[in-house]
Amino acid sequence: MTGIHDRYGLTAVVNARGTFTPLGVSRSSAEVAAATGEALSEFFVLEELKELAERTITEVTGAPSGTVVHCASAGITLAVAATMTGVSPSRIAALPDTTGLPSGVVLPAGHAVDYGHPITQDILLAGATPVLAGRETVCSLADLREAVSPPDVACLLLVSSRLTRGEPVSLPAAVAVAHRRGIPVIVDGAAQDFRIEELLGTGADLVIVSGQKYLGSPTAGLVLGRAEAVRAVRAQEKGIGRAMKPSKEAILGVVAALRARHGMDRHSWERHQHDKVVRFTERAGTLRGVTAEPVADPTGLPVPRARLTIDADSAGLSATGVAEALAQGAPPIWVMTQGQERGELTFELVPLTGAEIELILDRLAGLLPA
Repeated sequence: MTGIHDRYGLTAVVNARGTFTPLGVSRSSAEVAAATGEALSEFFVLEELKELAERTITEVTGAPSGTVVHCASAGITLAVAATMTGVSPSRIAALPDTTGLPSGVVLPAGHAVDYGHPITQDILLAGATPVLAGRETVCSLADLREAVSPPDVACLLLVSSRLTRGEPVSLPAAVAVAHRRGIPVIVDGAAQDFRIEELLGTGADLVIVSGQKYLGSPTAGLVLGRAEAVRAVRAQEKGIGRAMKPSKEAILGVVAALRARHGMDRHSWERHQHDKVVRFTERAGTLRGVTAEPVADPTGLPVPRARLTIDADSAGLSATGVAEALAQGAPPIWVMTQGQERGELTFELVPLTGAEIELILDRLAGLLPA
């Protein structure tokens, strides 16, 4: 690999770990990169850009309304703020002081995820207070019903992510519980841009997804949902949202990414991803001590991954040892290691070129010859 890495003395990385923020998240298409680059050299009326973004979001996703913010994490903070202030200028100006405002944010205990920092910190940044319902292992609808009952509750926050813990919480049922109490609901679906329609279908008032994950835009978050709720999110730019506003190039990059997604032949794309994983697992499965299989994304994303289960006794190397050896090579290869204590390594191939996939297989063959 040559180019920008050599020019600035940076490490070129093969990212088989998925949309992982410490590795730069994703690769943008040439179309998105061109729109982003062109935006950098021009002036715009920012309100026009925001209106363009809203029109594009509604046209492509079917959401009633939508806006672009700095990132998905910012989207959580601003959505929480919006449920406390509405569009009231005085309340917006007061944040993060929530004196006199409902400020409790209920979330199932197993949804208090950490994706580089705790999601509860996103809540605290708005001046709100996280209220965990149930236990990490299970949060029942009765637990949620009890947690959203006090008068100082501002909203219910649910998370759609493979990082959640415990028994799955039915999102539509949880939304219904909160709405029966008149409590708005936010769904954080950071990497779930392929599932926007499904998440909106839960009845949630606001849904948040990342622009720079599978959409492949510059760093940005999309907040979608009821028009009134989205207006309250946009209104936060007169308060704490000023520090979380999107740039002109991010907005136009999101617009370009959404238009590309709208024109994509999704069936062909999904078939291509499936075939890549099947070919990879067929070859990896011939290596010593390795069982390889395609696995579905646990949240329902159309992103199959390759799981390698390594028998340390047969392979002569544990899954942890393989992951470390791959990461220490040149170039480093990063993989998903959440199951390494069970002998499992997972490879996401979506953003990788054919040459990069061949490199991974060659390196594996060097570590675990057939």
